[in-house]
Amino acid sequence: MIKINKFFLNNFIKKFVKKNKIKEDVLDGIYTDIDEISPTYVNNTNPKYLEIDEVYYSSLLIVNYNREQPDLILKNLIDTNANINVSIFYEKKDTYKTIRELTYHIGNTGVDLKQANQNRQDIDIVAFSYNDAKYIRKEMQVNNEEMYYLYIYVNLFSTNIKELEYLLNKIEGLLQSRGMQTKRAYFRQEQAFTSCMPYMENNIDLKEASKRNVLTSGLVSTYPFVSSSVFDDNGIFIGTNIYNNSLVFIDRYNNNKYKNANMCIFGTSGAGKSFYTKLLILRNRLLGIEQFIIDPDREYTNLCENLEGILFKIGPTSNTFINVFDIREESIEDNNKGYLATKITKLIGFFNLVFGEMDEEEKAIIEEKIIECYKTKGIDFNDESLYKKENGNKIFKCSYDMPILEDFYNVLTKDIKTEKFKIKLIPFIKGSLKFFNNYTNIKIKNKLIVADVYELGEENLKYGMYIFTELFWDKIKINREEKKAIYLDEIWRLIGVTSNKNVAGFIYKIFKTIRKYGGSAVAITQDVSDLFSLENGTYGKSILNNSSIKSFFSLEEENINLLSEYTNITEKEKIEIKSLKRGECLMFVGDEHILTKIDSSNLEKEILSKKINIKNLCKIEEEID
Repeated sequence: MIKINKFFLNNFIKKFVKKNKIKEDVLDGIYTDIDEISPTYVNNTNPKYLEIDEVYYSSLLIVNYNREQPDLILKNLIDTNANINVSIFYEKKDTYKTIRELTYHIGNTGVDLKQANQNRQDIDIVAFSYNDAKYIRKEMQVNNEEMYYLYIYVNLFSTNIKELEYLLNKIEGLLQSRGMQTKRAYFRQEQAFTSCMPYMENNIDLKEASKRNVLTSGLVSTYPFVSSSVFDDNGIFIGTNIYNNSLVFIDRYNNNKYKNANMCIFGTSGAGKSFYTKLLILRNRLLGIEQFIIDPDREYTNLCENLEGILFKIGPTSNTFINVFDIREESIEDNNKGYLATKITKLIGFFNLVFGEMDEEEKAIIEEKIIECYKTKGIDFNDESLYKKENGNKIFKCSYDMPILEDFYNVLTKDIKTEKFKIKLIPFIKGSLKFFNNYTNIKIKNKLIVADVYELGEENLKYGMYIFTELFWDKIKINREEKKAIYLDEIWRLIGVTSNKNVAGFIYKIFKTIRKYGGSAVAITQDVSDLFSLENGTYGKSILNNSSIKSFFSLEEENINLLSEYTNITEKEKIEIKSLKRGECLMFVGDEHILTKIDSSNLEKEILSKKINIKNLCKIEEEID
């Protein structure tokens, strides 16, 4: 079977017909590329629209503009989600001829102004024309500006006539709000349609109606490639703007642009917030950023394994332990003092979780017993007591040199005033929570650490979350130059009504001060109402206000209304949040509010679904190189 090139066959037949001067119907039977792309039918009988293959097209001509434009005039137009085509034509005029005509116009208008009756109503209009002509001539002669004619056509299309009319009214309103006057291209729909196609054809039937002059500097205001999306130079890819499909890249560590690198991620179960969080962890992992994750629902175990991080579990079946009484060398910064005083504040927060909200007298008693407990290990307010000599070297004491919960329990048993506290500690010493009564046996030597507290159960999660948060916070403070992040999933457990002011204050301190350590704190929750349940929402609001980037996935109406009390969400944005699909969110990035669809590559999806790990990823990169 012989294949014949279609292009060769067409040319052969044309030459044959021309050579032999035979006028036959041979060419009419050839199916060409033009037939391939041609519509089935075109209906241009209606002056209001053009119909092509069941799609209706209608156009607007921009016929006038404000005399001065302080901003990009097409910004609102480009950001709409309407089916729209825009054509902009610039026609350069001869400079010498333009200056000559302007000079002639200035002379005539100047004479009219001198001779005109000052009571004429149109005298101001003549004066404006006179001053504008002088300004344009000066710009062209002194500042080397050029004169152009500007033509802008807007073509909209839809499969439904009613929807098309709605879009026309919407776009007309947007353009008029930017100081532009429009006309509908009645009886000129075909010409407007072709002028909006990539033919570089500015139809003469439209030119006289829409021609307006503009200087070179004024052309900047017509720049069309604009959007409200964020595109940071060193940012990581987040997704696409739902309205205009532009890419969203965010560098949350950009101190020049954002006041801090903190984030809030809120959304109902199944809205896509966990997938989004995992993508952030994956992409930051590839950038070498140190990351710590509190995982109360065992969502990040596979990700940790695939990215070769370290997983720490704390619970009845775990073999990893953390001593709540540990004082770590990095818990205070260089040249600062007060190891024990700093630790007592954190322990008061922990025991507030265990014993319930304590009054000032009870806190004083507990503090006294904590000091006594450390004294049994030779540790006091003198920081030198936290060092020991080993092989002639001065080193900081380790976990085995610190007291544990049982030591504290023994101190409480000696005083009748602390009887009720001792009873509440029994589960931690002899009962189901005795895994808290151990020396620390974990070492953090990885840039990705996941703390799994799932086995603690609903009632005891807060204990594990608090202990790991304190541990990670100490690690974050080690190196100010290195980028790092801490992710607090279900943060409401630490700052909601089930927590207390000491713990919530500690979490707030992290969000407020982590910036100076090169860090980012990420608050994640689906229970927005619980987030604002402590102290009339004081701590939840503080964390929101101290987060430059906020991502709101789909939420229930009750949570949306509550959120609107603490953020500047508009009525339109409330409706948008409620109707968001899975994987879509409203992002507050600095001052920008953008609707974003979270996107990922197939390779990233494979990593997140445990089909590929980072070792295999490195192998793939080596093969590509």
